[in-house]
Amino acid sequence: MAISYKKLWKLLIDKDMKKKELAMQAGISTYTINKLNRGDNVTTDVLAKICKTLNCTMDDIMEFVEEK
Repeated sequence: MAISYKKLWKLLIDKDMKKKELAMQAGISTYTINKLNRGDNVTTDVLAKICKTLNCTMDDIMEFVEEK
């Protein structure tokens, strides 16, 4: 199983927020944002910071998908 963060990117569009703004407000690095872009694993602490910043749950920003 792989993780998709497409929901996160759609949520950012809906909130008219750039990835760099999210990184600054959530207190995470641009390296971590790049990891999310690639669909790499990140810690639950990072996901929690994003959820707190966006006032959402983890289900709102990620989902498991079948690997191709």
